[in-house]
Amino acid sequence: MPPAIDIRRRFQRLNIWRRGGERAPHKPLLVLYALGRLSQGKYGGIPFSEVDPALRELLAEFGPPRKSQHPEYPFWRLQNDGVWKLDKTRGLTLREGHTDARRSELLKHDVSGGFTPELDRAFREDPALIRDVVQDTLNAHFPESLHEDILAAVGLDLRDPTRTTKTRPRDARFRASVMMAYEHRCAVCGFDVRIGRQTVALEAAHVMWHQAGGPDEVDNGVALCSLHHKVFDLGTFTISRRRAIEVSEQVHGTIGLEESLLRFHGKPLRPPVNPAYAVRERYSLWHEQEVFRGPARYHG
Repeated sequence: MPPAIDIRRRFQRLNIWRRGGERAPHKPLLVLYALGRLSQGKYGGIPFSEVDPALRELLAEFGPPRKSQHPEYPFWRLQNDGVWKLDKTRGLTLREGHTDARRSELLKHDVSGGFTPELDRAFREDPALIRDVVQDTLNAHFPESLHEDILAAVGLDLRDPTRTTKTRPRDARFRASVMMAYEHRCAVCGFDVRIGRQTVALEAAHVMWHQAGGPDEVDNGVALCSLHHKVFDLGTFTISRRRAIEVSEQVHGTIGLEESLLRFHGKPLRPPVNPAYAVRERYSLWHEQEVFRGPARYHG
């Protein structure tokens, strides 16, 4: 059985589809879903008929906004990364011009998938390895503000004070620079509560996510209270090219919706102390295309 560090490297080196700055969290979400099942003692292959609706839901909530989702792609292509194995694949009709099986074929032949036997054994014998691979995957592909929600969605609980996992180092000056640029106030609602000299629930948010290659530069950051940081990363609002706050049509609710979001719709983001620190258009455009659950609400 390969050492744990080698197994972690396999998952760290997953071949993720890339085109420009577009997000493709399909394989990471499938890995997390499968690890969630393992952690609950659900061993053996997972029928595609189960993966299909589950992964669609995960992609709809945590993936980029797309008109259609295709769980069959990661379910089939994860084989090429040496961590995934399918059964009943002989005789399947493949998509024209591709090496992927059609979704209809995966369902018709009741194809199941799961980790390779050696990885399945390693995860069973070392539950801590599950935690490490999960944490590596979250750190590599999703902002920290979404980690708990994703874990809950796939049925994972990583609370273990005996384990530590290294994350990609960030520029320690990023938070300080963003806080200074926005005068230690939320750029949406102006929240600026402090305990003594310490700010409370105020965070430096990346506009283009750190996990998508967004730099630790002040013009890719904005100071947000913890509430607006969370909903910004979930795509409930975005920052337009003219640096206005745009709230999604998909957002709904009663208590708190008007106060926390709708009253800011169409209003300008609070400007930084220097125009040079303002969010660069290419970063806000990435957020609009890859995170925002558009379209934006009508401006009455």
